[in-house]
Amino acid sequence: MVDSAVGGKTAVDTPHGKNFIGAFWQPSFIFVDLSFLETLGNREFANGMAEVVKTAAIWKDDDFALLESRANEIISAVESGSTKVNFTGRFASTRTEAQSLLMTVVTGSIYVKSHIVTIDERETGLRNLVNFGHTIGHAIEAILTPRILHGECVSVGMILEAEVARQKGVFSQVGVGRLTRALKAYGLPVSLHDPRITSLPVSKKLSVSTLMSLMKVDKKNSGPFIKVVLLSRIGKTHEEKASSVENPIIEKVLCDAVRVHSGIPRSMTGDKQGVVMSTPGSKSISNRALVLAALGSGVCRMRNLLHSDDTAVMMAALSDLKGAVFSWEDGGETLVVQGGGGKMHPPASGKHVYLGNAGTAARFLTAVCTLVQPEASRDHTVVTGNARMKQRPIGPLVDALRENGSEIEYLEGSGCLPLRIASKGLNGGHIKLAASVSSQYVSAVLLCAPYAREPVTLELTGGQVISQLYIDMTIAMMREFGVQVVRETDTNGTLLDVYKISNGAYVNPAIYNVESDASSATYPLAIAAITGTTCTLTNIGSSSLQGDARFAKEVLEPMGCIVNQTATQTTVTGPPIGQLRALHSVDMEPMTDAFLTASVLAAVATKEPLEGRRQAGLESNVTRIYGIANQRVKECNRIQAMRDQLRRYP
Repeated sequence: MVDSAVGGKTAVDTPHGKNFIGAFWQPSFIFVDLSFLETLGNREFANGMAEVVKTAAIWKDDDFALLESRANEIISAVESGSTKVNFTGRFASTRTEAQSLLMTVVTGSIYVKSHIVTIDERETGLRNLVNFGHTIGHAIEAILTPRILHGECVSVGMILEAEVARQKGVFSQVGVGRLTRALKAYGLPVSLHDPRITSLPVSKKLSVSTLMSLMKVDKKNSGPFIKVVLLSRIGKTHEEKASSVENPIIEKVLCDAVRVHSGIPRSMTGDKQGVVMSTPGSKSISNRALVLAALGSGVCRMRNLLHSDDTAVMMAALSDLKGAVFSWEDGGETLVVQGGGGKMHPPASGKHVYLGNAGTAARFLTAVCTLVQPEASRDHTVVTGNARMKQRPIGPLVDALRENGSEIEYLEGSGCLPLRIASKGLNGGHIKLAASVSSQYVSAVLLCAPYAREPVTLELTGGQVISQLYIDMTIAMMREFGVQVVRETDTNGTLLDVYKISNGAYVNPAIYNVESDASSATYPLAIAAITGTTCTLTNIGSSSLQGDARFAKEVLEPMGCIVNQTATQTTVTGPPIGQLRALHSVDMEPMTDAFLTASVLAAVATKEPLEGRRQAGLESNVTRIYGIANQRVKECNRIQAMRDQLRRYP
């Protein structure tokens, strides 16, 4: 419907290449009947959707955003029965709405393909664009056919060719991430390591040399170069034709292993300033900003928002709850949020809010769903996730909300998702919450508190509060969206674990810039520390809302690095190679996510005694990290995982 029916190409494949022999005969008419798609299984439908995603990726960013945000509805249009579970485990909206949406998708793709082939019928330039993903995809298909379908091969090819564009410096990592998540949403493979591929005996033939030799006979090639369609952003290509790419770049992308050589990275030598770079937007700030803007009134344009599975899950859930309308500007670099003013509605009948393994979204949205307003025949919301999410704790938050009058039911195991949450609103008043397991429970209540029926007094119980800095982050961001949180003190001025939030409403700032991710920043800074080089990170400094921003001063500096930090910039210069000092002990409770990087640095620190340690009877090469107990209940037991992996390299 969207690809081979349009364009007039009538060709056959030979052992020498695809579509080498044939002719052009344009059709007089093309008839499309969507009901025919109901005869297809999920896999065949996804096979066709690969071409739909491809067309949007090369031509129209609005169409791509639609495919991203409404994958469930599109898939449900061809499922038999309105309650059949689709690829992501979520449920469909009404069938008529879904079919109308699918018709929009199909006609949009047909329009683009017909426009291109009208201008360039015989593929002299512009028509190359519809082969995005096909240069590498056809090579994969030549080996894996018929066990792996054309669209599945093209899906993997698109990701690899997007990575080629990123290696060439013309496409961003953000774009690669968006493309990956869109294809995965339709159940398509995005890697040669997908189990559907690796389970095939023939997959062993997918060597770099074999794939390169197959690509060299692609019909788009001219001269010694392989030609690849390169994206410059979602919805636009680098050139209006396939671009010549040097073989080493393609070979590097196709390699499934990386060899790390000892010594100083060449990119870090020569210039005294060293490397100047920035990391992607903070996940913690991105998720909070999405909830705040959805609950707020007015339009907010978010810049540097992290594109990740977690933020995609958060946006999809807020859309399901009809709490906000999302759109993209600047080729996906700016997210436009039309806030719902605190009004949430139950999802379409039978549809669950599916959160995968996104822990932050699960905690925040459990509280947000108490704000949902009842509608006829829909008076509750079901929040669920994948198998691991159903093991992660949420009991203290549910207990606090239940004691405040919310009706929340565990549908499987006690203390974990899935939950059925009644549409009754949040009562407010005095709320007691155990906060010794996760600060996200506290942030969840704080974010929703302005919309409670009564002003909220939130009292934290259960001993030492975990990750106080993340609570402070939430309060600071609420202030930027127009709501004040007051932390109480005793008669001596000592801060208490009691917070007061008046009734009110968030007002969206016109522009909100998401700070760069401090956890990601630890990696390039650690490379500078190990290699004795200099790295400067922009958009992250001493004024950061994130606890992990302390890593440079509280971990790297005591280990012998020179650290210079302004409000918005951090520069680290490592000591000479082999002179990184071990720490005696470090409390990483304020920056728990950074303990992973700190563990690796501690493992490679010098064995030489430090000044004064021998006299104090301390071990010269031992670093003790504490304050990280909550890392056992993340997407996995991170502490055990780090121990297991470091033991592999004695």
